Amino acid sequence: MLDNVQVVVRGAASPGELAERGITEGTLLGLYEGIPLTDRGLGYTLVMPDRITIFREPILAVCAQTGQSPREVVRVVVLHEIAHHFGIPEDRLEELGY
Repeated sequence: MLDNVQVVVRGAASPGELAERGITEGTLLGLYEGIPLTDRGLGYTLVMPDRITIFREPILAVCAQTGQSPREVVRVVVLHEIAHHFGIPEDRLEELGY
């Protein structure tokens, strides 16, 4: 069901990426960039893949603070970002515990 999406892993978000999203506090564990399936229309052709980025360093920091396994945290982060690909907004994901 994932269509035209690439998944990448990076160390951490850049200061510019954080600033663009108004993040001054907290941690960015993952990021979805693209056009959600719910917003794609007939003109959706010949476009670059959407991107899901997973940020390794903040995930490991969360694991060190909480005692959760990296596998568990990565699973939640990936599901969260995939949900954005399917058009589920941030507020609904918070309601669902993601």
